[in-house]
Amino acid sequence: MQDRIWKMLDNSDAFIALPGGIGTLEENFQIPYWAQLNIHHKPIGMLNVDGFFNKLLSFLDQAGEENFIPHSARQIFISTSTTEEMIDKLEHFVYKPNPVATQIDWSKEKSSKKHKMDLSLHL
Repeated sequence: MQDRIWKMLDNSDAFIALPGGIGTLEENFQIPYWAQLNIHHKPIGMLNVDGFFNKLLSFLDQAGEENFIPHSARQIFISTSTTEEMIDKLEHFVYKPNPVATQIDWSKEKSSKKHKMDLSLHL
């Protein structure tokens, strides 16, 4: 799945999620999570056909209200019920990076290097 997401990331200008199953839900969180971490700056849309994503969006709103996710993470999700509105919102999307994440270098070159971790137990 990671390879598929990287290919989408490398070959797209935006993401639009349609109603779907577990794989869709995974990507609905993986792609915005990478945006939150400043790995990409591409808009992410959820085409909310017949209110399919309403409960998920309510959950995200509640998580934000209770400070489990930052406001910047919630705003990453663009939701509309029509394709016309979605295209318009994606075209006018302005990325607002997480100030903490902008200090982290997530380039593929650095992430491919092996790092040693000290896992020894010190009593």
